[in-house]
Parts: sequence; C-alpha cells; structure tokens
Amino acid sequence: MDDVRVAAIASLTPLEELDDDPFLVDTRSQHAMCDSWAVSQGYVVTRRLSCYGVTPDHAALWSDVDDGAVDLFVAPNERVLARALTDVAGFVDECARRGVRLETAGLDEPAYDAPRKAGVHRRLSMPTAGYDGS
Repeated sequence: MDDVRVAAIASLTPLEELDDDPFLVDTRSQHAMCDSWAVSQGYVVTRRLSCYGVTPDHAALWSDVDDGAVDLFVAPNERVLARALTDVAGFVDECARRGVRLETAGLDEPAYDAPRKAGVHRRLSMPTAGYDGS
C-alpha cells in the first residue's frame, strides 16, 4: 500500500504575540505535532506549510495536491487553522470539492514556561545570524 502523503499546516504568527499565545508563534512545535500525528496514523508528511491569513484557494496550498504529491492536510488544531487561513469554512469546502481530507491532530499543546518562550524568541529573532535553533 502507498503511504498517505500529508501536508502539515502551521500558522505564521508574529513574534510579538509570543506572550499571549506561544503555540501559535512556535511553528516548530506545530509541525512536530503534525509529524507525531502523521506517524501515529502510519502516514508521511511530505510538505510543511507555514501560512498567515492565506485564502482557501491560494495556489501554494493546492500545488502539491494538483501534482498528486499530497493526499490530505493536517493542522495541529482549529486555532492554528483560523490563524493560517482567512476562511476555514471555505478551505473545508475547497477540500471537499477537491476530494482532499482535512484533519486536526488534536494533541495536547506543549507547556510554555519562561525558558521555552525564550528559546522560541531566540530561534525566531535570529534566523540570519547563523543560529541553528539548538
């Protein structure tokens, strides 16, 4: 049987919102949640999308589907979808129209204490300074 190929959707949320909602800012943890969900289902993540206010018909969402490289979308939860897309209901409708499943991982979000928030801040604020995220 062929692997089910998954596009993981994360939200690009401004760093300024780190204190208010760190998970929405932490795309690495969002993608890790999608990866974990995919593995538990026996699926493989073939595309990682990071979006902020993207329209449901945006070509970046659908190019891999159109090329036959993605069978379903997964997002960590509804909050991430609401931030990543301008119209979640429209995206759900477009998925149905194209015959592509949309799932949410529904796993527990990580806890964010001060050191973890600082790590997210450091990783996102120094991307061109040679910092590798460790």
